[in-house]
Amino acid sequence: MFDSLSAIFSAHDWLYSVLALIAVLSTLLIIIIILSENRNPVKSLAWVTVLLLLPVVGLILYMFFGRSIKNTRMISRRSRRKLRRREGRTFSDPKSAGLTPESVQQINLGRSLTGAQYYAGNTVEVFTRGADKFVSLERDLRQARDSINMQYYIFEDDETGRRIADILAERAAAGVKVRLIYDHVGSFHVRSRFFKHLRQRGIDAQPFFKVTFPQFGTHVNWRNHRKLCIIDQTVAYLGGMNVANRYIDGGKNFASWRDTHVRVEGPVVQALQYSFIVDWNFMGGGLIEDKAVENPALLREPHHGAVASVGAQMLTSGPTAQWSNIALSLHKAIANARRRVYIQTPYFLPTEALLKALQSAALAHVDVRLLVPERSDSVMLTHASNSYISECLKAGIKIYQYKAGMLHSKMIIVDDEFVTIGSTNFDFRSFDYNFEANLFFYSTEFNRRMLEVFRADIANSERVLPEQWHRRPMPKRMAESVLRLLSPVL
Repeated sequence: MFDSLSAIFSAHDWLYSVLALIAVLSTLLIIIIILSENRNPVKSLAWVTVLLLLPVVGLILYMFFGRSIKNTRMISRRSRRKLRRREGRTFSDPKSAGLTPESVQQINLGRSLTGAQYYAGNTVEVFTRGADKFVSLERDLRQARDSINMQYYIFEDDETGRRIADILAERAAAGVKVRLIYDHVGSFHVRSRFFKHLRQRGIDAQPFFKVTFPQFGTHVNWRNHRKLCIIDQTVAYLGGMNVANRYIDGGKNFASWRDTHVRVEGPVVQALQYSFIVDWNFMGGGLIEDKAVENPALLREPHHGAVASVGAQMLTSGPTAQWSNIALSLHKAIANARRRVYIQTPYFLPTEALLKALQSAALAHVDVRLLVPERSDSVMLTHASNSYISECLKAGIKIYQYKAGMLHSKMIIVDDEFVTIGSTNFDFRSFDYNFEANLFFYSTEFNRRMLEVFRADIANSERVLPEQWHRRPMPKRMAESVLRLLSPVL
């Protein structure tokens, strides 16, 4: 009997030894990989420390959050050249557009980072309420003749989602090519049969980075956060609103939902189409061959709130890119600022470089204002964001907390000509892990229009005063500090 037990324990000891050896070798291999990638030293040291102190936990965390997919090609060079030729010569020379030297620099940076061109002569309509945006979008979708290319982080199976789905299905039955990209993680809570039903109705609905085993660990951290729609290559929508009821009524937790979305007509629509084609190709859908069609039913006369003759450039970023495209572009815009930098974001978790840029601008007497929600849709992110407020206040940055509901708007205004609106939050995840898309606008008239919007939001906010902020309870400060440590992966 004792001999049998001894044999069992000996067998288990052998197994444990093999597993321990595999864990040690795996840990050493990952450390070598991290060091060879020449990442940010702070991040590299953090990962090495976790892997050495907590090998098993560190391996699991690294599998989900530590891997890099930089320089992964989303489309072949041949296909990219083909798309650029198809784009034609509809873009403009920023030097001849009468823009400031700072704007020309900004445009040149975007072109160097992503090949993004500058397009003059666009008409831009702004939506700050979900109800208005969806009325406009649904009207345009019903007018589609040739193609609808739609991409959303979240596409809910609720009243709004089903209403949009019915319109898409009706257009598909009429012969319109309808494609939908939804993020698999962002829409993970939506039943798969909802999207299966869309496909049965003629809508080519595909998940981005589908999270299944064994790819779970390699896909779960990368999110396609873009929110755009292109109709007949004539009009396009882009901004912060997903397809869900809460973007109209605030949902269960908020009295209202304040967001920013734009509708654009003009040559920059081709840039949004290009972005969608690249993502569709990356998912294995092939190179889309849609042709631009004239659809006068989609074109509207400029009206109150719409601004004509706006110059625009579209920038995308993501974990596959060589550079942090949008983060670098925002850093340049802040560094160029001479009068003002106004930021709206639901989550404020800046990189060290962007935090220093904001502090430097404020210390140089640039009017730097940050507008965040008093309470966001994530308790963890609210606490983590609050941990940066003291550092901002010390530099003279004016902080405002929006009190009328959930502020989900992602907008930055710099001086008198520059505005950017899109899907990018001012946080680590948007800059490093998410696939994002922003339109960069260059227009004094559009800048004035968005200043009006920003000031109206300030009227529904309360300024954070240093003397009050520093009296926060100690447990709250501790929670903020702890959650700040997790901010790169939140």
